[in-house]
Amino acid sequence: MKTAERRKLARRNFTYYMRVLEETSGTLIGQILDISTGGFKLESAKPLPVGQVIKLRIDQTAEISPKSYISFSARTTWCQPDLYDPTIYNVGFQLLNMTPSDYDVFVKMFNTYGAQRQTHHKSNSDYIWG
Repeated sequence: MKTAERRKLARRNFTYYMRVLEETSGTLIGQILDISTGGFKLESAKPLPVGQVIKLRIDQTAEISPKSYISFSARTTWCQPDLYDPTIYNVGFQLLNMTPSDYDVFVKMFNTYGAQRQTHHKSNSDYIWG
């Protein structure tokens, strides 16, 4: 029996390299891997404690916002080693506190850089072997 999906919001693969920083220190936390309108998953070089609330910053491009960055609080909801590279960690974040204008930018990130998830994986027949 398959475990029910607990997420209520659609997630999309993130197609742009966008760094997430700890706001006060400027320390790199990781890069966004996928995104929903309520949070995101990132790739981190180190594990992060689950349940921790962190003040974060995401630098922006002119394509998305006239602001140079957005800042907000988010809670780590899970953390696990990457399936393919155990030296990195995948970490889930839930948005907690964001101004309405920064949230508008976040939704624009979701709409601009969030690619629809593939419904199936490629098979050998999807490639030309020669």
